[in-house]
Amino acid sequence: MSNLNQAWIGAVATLGVLGLTGGAVVYSGLADVSADTPHGPIVYRLLETARERAIARRSTDITPPMDLDAAERQRQGAGNYAAMCADCHLVPGEENSEIRRGLYPIPPDLTRANATEGSQGAARQFWIIKHGIKASGMPAWSKGGMEDAAIWDLVAFLKKLPGLSPEQYQSLVEASDGHSHAGAPHAEPEPADKGHDHDHGDHVH
Repeated sequence: MSNLNQAWIGAVATLGVLGLTGGAVVYSGLADVSADTPHGPIVYRLLETARERAIARRSTDITPPMDLDAAERQRQGAGNYAAMCADCHLVPGEENSEIRRGLYPIPPDLTRANATEGSQGAARQFWIIKHGIKASGMPAWSKGGMEDAAIWDLVAFLKKLPGLSPEQYQSLVEASDGHSHAGAPHAEPEPADKGHDHDHGDHVH
């Protein structure tokens, strides 16, 4: 038997052993799925990389509207943020929340400056809000009836959020139309979500 054939047999045997071991762990119930036990660093890094690469691939063709700095968009987005996002992603002046403490992975604190800026960050946020992220607690808000215009309003508000004081945040929320999925009524037609996500059931921690 050639060395090449021996190498292939060894590789297949190794994969078979790994598969059987993994299956045994799954069916034995030894895998810890509790939210209060963090992943090991290797597993966490693999999941984080898979998540970010998947989002980057699916959001690459999304073109943000030009008016994300518009006050009306930010006003509309404030009401939806307060109703749908604040419990997990916090508000200015808040260090933590009851639900956020119990989630794993912990949702990002969106009141802090985002390292991902510009159109790439806006497209990423749009995709996450629209489609959600599996097994993370982040829902696909489009499944709840949230229209693209309203999602872009929320993205517009997220740009402004890190610079708001608690008082400014509250004032903007009170000036909004509250929880509304239709988006700003004056908004121009939105670019289509042209990413490769249309055949995926899964949306930004």
